[in-house]
Amino acid sequence: MKLETIAYEVADRIAHLTLSRPERRNAINRTMLREIEQVLDAAEADDAVRVVVVSGAGQSFSSGFDLKEQMEARPEGVETWREILARDFHATMRFWGLRKPTIAAVRGHCLAAGFELALSCDMTVAAEDAVFGEPELKFGAGIVTLLLPWITGPKQAKEIILTGLDSVSAPEALRMGLVNRVVPSGEELPVALALARTIAEMDPMLVQESKRALNRSYELMGMREALAAGLDIDLQIEGQGSVDKRRFMDIARKDGLKAALAWREARFLPGKRSRP
Repeated sequence: MKLETIAYEVADRIAHLTLSRPERRNAINRTMLREIEQVLDAAEADDAVRVVVVSGAGQSFSSGFDLKEQMEARPEGVETWREILARDFHATMRFWGLRKPTIAAVRGHCLAAGFELALSCDMTVAAEDAVFGEPELKFGAGIVTLLLPWITGPKQAKEIILTGLDSVSAPEALRMGLVNRVVPSGEELPVALALARTIAEMDPMLVQESKRALNRSYELMGMREALAAGLDIDLQIEGQGSVDKRRFMDIARKDGLKAALAWREARFLPGKRSRP
């Protein structure tokens, strides 16, 4: 299997998928989305695989979707965005829908789509240095995979999303129920693999059917319909395009992504009011 943005290996009945664009904090581009689908198809079909673990190369799990790629592609209009968002949504939700258990091992930045991917996993082990959040509204984008209110409470979900919070610490994430464990930095992958080995010892039919029953509990409460409705709203947001998003992308194209991110952050300094 030839892969550009992901490392994939199987050992001890565990498939280990590593998001591997460390120079971009493992930003999720179109190639990575395709390769996520490819390796999860392989893990699903491989009877030797009982559990899937996902981690990030370097110092971060993932900073989210690749804004540089979007800046260069200049997608516009509802129909163009429909294809983009469907691809984004399906890849992140594969970890939820996979028959086999999925575990995220998170260190460093775990933001936006990277955060949603980790939420989609059945379990998450976080390093002490992990930082979580959904900063999309700060630069005029919507939320693709609106899992957050299903994992934590509505008050916490609304604060994180509506303020564009991107600084939720690992202990705070544990308190909110966003992760299962917080461990010393560097121990997140070994602990995730240890959990995976425990699960791998059990009858795979029992594990898979139990995961299906657990997922079904949420889906009977309307989770799938709510996620589809959230995706449809995000389609309208992106298809129409916000003033903030246009300004962010204009700065990024003219002065670079770092300048656009600096503009974004400067708007929210204490006591500062600014408009695009």
